[in-house]
Amino acid sequence: MTPTLKDVAERAGVSRSAVSRCFTEGASVSRKMRLKVEKAAAELGYSPNFLARSLTTRRTKLIGLVSSNFKNPYFLQVFDLFTRGLQDRGLRPLLVNLSNETDPAHSVQMLRQYSVDGVIVASSTLPPDFAKAFRAAAIPVVHTFGRKSGSPEVHVVGIDNEYCGQMAAREFLDRGYTNVGFLGGPQTASSTRDRWQGFSSELARHKDVSVSCTYAEAYTFPAGRKAMAKLVAATPAQAYFCGDDVLSIGALSAIREAGLRVPEDVGVLGLNDMEIAGWESVNLTTIHQPVEDIVNSSIELMASLLETPGRRPEARTFACHVVERGTLRPRTKTQA
Repeated sequence: MTPTLKDVAERAGVSRSAVSRCFTEGASVSRKMRLKVEKAAAELGYSPNFLARSLTTRRTKLIGLVSSNFKNPYFLQVFDLFTRGLQDRGLRPLLVNLSNETDPAHSVQMLRQYSVDGVIVASSTLPPDFAKAFRAAAIPVVHTFGRKSGSPEVHVVGIDNEYCGQMAAREFLDRGYTNVGFLGGPQTASSTRDRWQGFSSELARHKDVSVSCTYAEAYTFPAGRKAMAKLVAATPAQAYFCGDDVLSIGALSAIREAGLRVPEDVGVLGLNDMEIAGWESVNLTTIHQPVEDIVNSSIELMASLLETPGRRPEARTFACHVVERGTLRPRTKTQA
């Protein structure tokens, strides 16, 4: 039989309320009492039932961690950081896959069924309406990898994707490229649109540089490979800014399959700096996104929201930088 709170109380010779206080965070209890109860619990193999306790406290400590990027291996790192970080704070992540979800209201209903205390939308491809729907339902929400805004409607933590596009353009200019392309993810994703906007607007000021734009079906290896295979079958650009590392790796596969050399024939620049990008066989030059800082900030913001749900939405934006590896030719200009 599974030991109960009553069994612990009897073994320790205290009341059931005393045992309950010993396992309640922040409850007032003497050190002597706590040691006695913990000893009895250890002897019996008792563990408190937090879900049952939530019926009394009305707090489950469940945090819905929702995303639509499960086919992108970069998010293995993201989910690892989130789950460990939340657990370290005594919170319990509930991973939810919204890859095929189109109705924000349905997502709200689903998360409510689990009585989550808050939601972290960890996606740059889900429309902002999803995060807004959770806030409208009075569920504390943080949109990680969301779109930068000067006046956000929900709490947003991420990077300035438009500026990253500008960074990519400057890298190509500094390396002497005059015919370049953008290979983005889904056209509907705000991250894709913003990266293309920054990239194209920066290059528009240089009339001697031609620019093309291509969209992949998803932020996945097969989608990047498929899109690049079509490009190299025609007349490829000198270099491509791929709006994601996994797209870049798919593109590299297609370029090499076509018998072309990287970076001599075609250069590739990624974004994220996922672990695979640094592997010797990949060696991808990319824009580093500080994912650990972003995740830690999102968790800190969620923890504060649980204490003060009505706080005004804020946007936290983190800086990125280029990681030099081997898929772009050397710079011809010295950066300031």
